[in-house]
Amino acid sequence: MTSIFSVNFSNWWIRPSTLRTALALVLLAFSAGGALAIAQSPGAGYMTAQLATVTPHLEAYGQVEPIAVLPVSAAETGVVTGLQILPGMRVRTGQALAHLNGPEIQSLLMQSEADVRSASAQLAASQKNLAIQQQQLASHLSTRQAVHQAEGAVAQAQTSFDNAQSRLKAARQMMILSAPASATVLALNATNGELVNAGQPILTLQIANRLWLKAAYYGADLSKIRVGMTGMFSPADGSESVPVQVTAVFGSLTAGGGESIALVPATPGIQWINGEFGKVTLNAPPRKLVAVPTRSLILDQGKWWVMVHTPQGDRPKAVEPGPAKGWNTFIERGLAPGTLVVVNNAYLLFHTSISEHYQIPD
Repeated sequence: MTSIFSVNFSNWWIRPSTLRTALALVLLAFSAGGALAIAQSPGAGYMTAQLATVTPHLEAYGQVEPIAVLPVSAAETGVVTGLQILPGMRVRTGQALAHLNGPEIQSLLMQSEADVRSASAQLAASQKNLAIQQQQLASHLSTRQAVHQAEGAVAQAQTSFDNAQSRLKAARQMMILSAPASATVLALNATNGELVNAGQPILTLQIANRLWLKAAYYGADLSKIRVGMTGMFSPADGSESVPVQVTAVFGSLTAGGGESIALVPATPGIQWINGEFGKVTLNAPPRKLVAVPTRSLILDQGKWWVMVHTPQGDRPKAVEPGPAKGWNTFIERGLAPGTLVVVNNAYLLFHTSISEHYQIPD
């Protein structure tokens, strides 16, 4: 910067108190003159605060989780054999995953087979007796009541045979652990050669396409979250954002005081990966708020202000800022529509009052 004047003090001696007083007067004159220039300058710049529609956004971090996992348990006490799958493998409906052997299962299988043989013999005997009774009825050597009794015995024997076959089939199915649905293996809870009890989980499956996104929201906006709200899920790996929709609000706070919600893709065909995480942005209901340029806001001692133009001059006005969009900030409270707001040099204009309280040091 080019100096407009210069003074050589090399041969001068100035009393320090006199120098301090002179500098203070220069500073006071500059501050007062600057304030006057700003207050009276037609280029200070005003803008009328206007109502605008804003859609507030609620942000949180979420993670993709299974809606529910499916344990495959032992139906009877036995020893696990033939377990060849590993976590992460995909299995199809009905696929054999492992086998159960052991004295208990073999005893149950032998008993079921014996019951089937006994029921089959009884059915054959009752059917033979019915045939005889029908022949004798034709020869008047039997009665219709005897025939009806034989038919009832056949029906009862058939039922016993069907039940015995069902128990045999169930016993054989106990020996095979099969996938109840197409799924991905999440965990193995047993290994080959291990003795397991009835009801003990052998492995855990995650059913295909049964994932959702869980997130926890904190703050005063929890009451605004509703089932059906839409938003966007932005994966942390930088992949394309996915439109989502709130499908469940659990209504119970987490350990940290947040509200847990669950979301699903808003468009079909989206394939998520279990454990994927990222930012979830929900669209809150639209609101009408007063919008002002962000550069008109002034922060002073933890409070926000704007300079408003009144017939008596420009005056500070306390406000509560809300969401921002682009170059504008929406005001929650403190400013009415139609108010003239100082835009240019608002911060400097706000602080010109310091010159009125300036004291010259001793």
